[in-house]
Amino acid sequence: MFHDQRLIMRDGMLIGALERMCATLEISPSQAALAKERYDGVGGWLAESEDPLLKAMGIFLQGSTAIGTTVKPIGSNEHDVDLVAHAPGLGNWIEPVALKKAIGDRLKANGHYKALLVEMARCWRLVYANEFHMDITPSIPNRNCNMGGELVADRALKIWKPSNPKGYKALFLERVKLAPRFRVTKSFHAEDRARADIEPYPEQVYFKGLLQRLVQILKRHRDVFIAVNEIDLSMSPISVLVTTLASQSYEYCVKTFTYDTELDLLFDVIRHMPDFVEVRGVNGRMQWFVWNETTKGENFAEKWNGDPKRAEIFFTWHSRALSDISRLKDVEGIDGLKRQLGDAFGSGPAKAVVDSITEDISVSRRSGTLGVAPRIGLVTGVTAAGVTPVRANTFFGR
Repeated sequence: MFHDQRLIMRDGMLIGALERMCATLEISPSQAALAKERYDGVGGWLAESEDPLLKAMGIFLQGSTAIGTTVKPIGSNEHDVDLVAHAPGLGNWIEPVALKKAIGDRLKANGHYKALLVEMARCWRLVYANEFHMDITPSIPNRNCNMGGELVADRALKIWKPSNPKGYKALFLERVKLAPRFRVTKSFHAEDRARADIEPYPEQVYFKGLLQRLVQILKRHRDVFIAVNEIDLSMSPISVLVTTLASQSYEYCVKTFTYDTELDLLFDVIRHMPDFVEVRGVNGRMQWFVWNETTKGENFAEKWNGDPKRAEIFFTWHSRALSDISRLKDVEGIDGLKRQLGDAFGSGPAKAVVDSITEDISVSRRSGTLGVAPRIGLVTGVTAAGVTPVRANTFFGR
């Protein structure tokens, strides 16, 4: 039983390391509050316009900021904050280019926003240097969607295409709430040491949401993979596709299997992601589909069908992510952890994780709560069976 306990402790420490890493990459509470203040201001400015196209226009979050999966881009201090500027009173009789122009003209009429404004293909970007940039995408209601969907412009601003940011957010956050089942060894809780019981996963200690953290882990790994292999950034698997496959796989794994540790669950979710890519022949050609489940007609793998190289890049990256996450189980010691995290997620986050762990070890040593567990190493707590206390010393604070 001590062997099982050590494995659970080891995986728990690795999960803790991944949690620390994600925390260094996401938008901070103060940044989130500042972003909200600023996009509320933008929404108010647009809604106060006398232009009938902008009447009752509302601004709301979409994408990673809305669902809690932000990851700071490599080589940039700016987070992406994606917004939708929704015109509830308009129909598809309005051309996308006209609504976009109306939004741009209104923003340019404000001296503060004009200085920050950059025009993108189908949205407007407000750039707050070294903080974040806000992409504002126009949308109108989709009267044909019974799930409350919307229409957004294609990149050429020629046609309206189905989308559903609010519905997508709601579905994702429902999946976040799904409680995995983990085997809990009875010897941890009672005298019976002969077998293990299955219990619902208790309230999470580390993760704000296993699914949210998994998406952050995958997005960071993807970004490092693209950079290291010098792949054109435009060919990178898009975040909404990665998020969709991860969330579908998470629901499947949670409802189907029972796991020993959170790390086992994360690995299995990654392994099953390709199962949710629909592949079929269309006019003699291979076609891929990753559908938006909250509206009809939005295929997140659409670009793969125009350039199969994109699909190849996705599957190559996915295989590497699976390999790198699985190798975490084999790391030994702080140096080994730093090397593996650095290879998979970049040297900066790896150093931040190790520095944080080292500080915790120092604090635990000074307080007398540092121990050593076989095949695990130093642990900040000595109450578990098989953990040997480490005596404190005061040489140079070590």
